[in-house]
Amino acid sequence: MSNIAFIGLGNMGGPMAQNLVKAGHALTVFDLVPAAVQVLVADGAQAAGSAREAVAGADVVISMVPASQHVDALYLGPDGILEHIPTHALVIDCSTIAPQTARKVAQAALARGLDMVDAPVSGGTGGAIAGTLTFIVGGTVAALERARPILEKMGKNIFHAGGAGAGQVAKIANNMLLGVQMAATAEALALGVANGLDPKVLSDIIGKSSGRNWATELYNPWPGVMENVPAAKHYAGGFGVDLMLKDLGLAAEAAMGARAVIPLGELARNLYALHSSQGSGKLDFSSIVNLIKRDAP
Repeated sequence: MSNIAFIGLGNMGGPMAQNLVKAGHALTVFDLVPAAVQVLVADGAQAAGSAREAVAGADVVISMVPASQHVDALYLGPDGILEHIPTHALVIDCSTIAPQTARKVAQAALARGLDMVDAPVSGGTGGAIAGTLTFIVGGTVAALERARPILEKMGKNIFHAGGAGAGQVAKIANNMLLGVQMAATAEALALGVANGLDPKVLSDIIGKSSGRNWATELYNPWPGVMENVPAAKHYAGGFGVDLMLKDLGLAAEAAMGARAVIPLGELARNLYALHSSQGSGKLDFSSIVNLIKRDAP
């Protein structure tokens, strides 16, 4: 089994690291939140006092941090870890970040002779806990094959999107579609309810009709329609509005860089920005229904 350094133990990283411990790997973990570290220590991981300390002697380094600037600082900043990672180690960054940042860090890793993949995930906190995440990988085939046995302990599906940064492009495109899809689903349900329909009945109809989608079937945004989803828990947990807003912003940046046109993605970004500005940034992104149904009976 590998000696793994895991940096970033938030809502996603924590359960992912726990699954690696359950699989028998030796983990050294670090997070800026001491309580998150202690959860992993209770499961059998070793605590590190810093990210640099965590990577000492590691065979594999995994990071799961919030945004591009955090990845850049973690690996390449004044206290960056890249120069301190053993040259035989494999680096796996599971953060969702700008493709250009992923490429920048991968190029720096390559210059040191390190294999690195960007491997952002899909599947939410539920998938992280269950070990059923989808990994969308950018990097060389050889690096992916090195990473595969580790990723398989945390996820169910592994896709190779292409070279460095390609995993991020695919993840951003997927999340842009998800954001648009959730807003459209919320709008359709609000329209039905405003005209006297039962939201559960309408959801069942959509689920067997041409409007069928992931949101209505597995992550319904309307309270009372589905159990064990954020809408049933006052939109606590799950994938936050601000995180969706971040990903939609990454999509806008990628579109500008490639001169691509994303009118629905831009509209969704504006909707989530408005929703966040009204104090909903920490709620699950399915709470966008509250913005849309505000004036519904």
